[in-house]
Amino acid sequence: MDAPCEHFDGVTFDDVVATECPQCVEMGDRWVNLRQCVQCGAIGCCDSSKNKHASAHARDTGHPLIRTAMPNEHWIWCVEHEVVVDG
Repeated sequence: MDAPCEHFDGVTFDDVVATECPQCVEMGDRWVNLRQCVQCGAIGCCDSSKNKHASAHARDTGHPLIRTAMPNEHWIWCVEHEVVVDG
C-alpha cells in the first residue's frame, strides 16, 4: 500500500497505551480518548475531548502525525493532510 502522504514514510504502528492527558490533569479537566505524537511521543487528548490537546500539539509544533494511544487500536492520523492509515 502506498502512503497517503509523505509524512507516513517509515512510520511503524507500535502499540501505545496512555492513561492520562497531562495537560488536562494539570487543568483539572477530563478527556475522552488519548493520542500520541508520532514524532516526539507527547500525549494529548483527542478531538472529541473539550481541549483537543493532541491536535493543538500537532499544529503548534509542526508534528503532523498523531497515533491512537488506546488499547487494541492501530491507526495514525495526519493532521496536515487529514488522512488516516489503519495499521
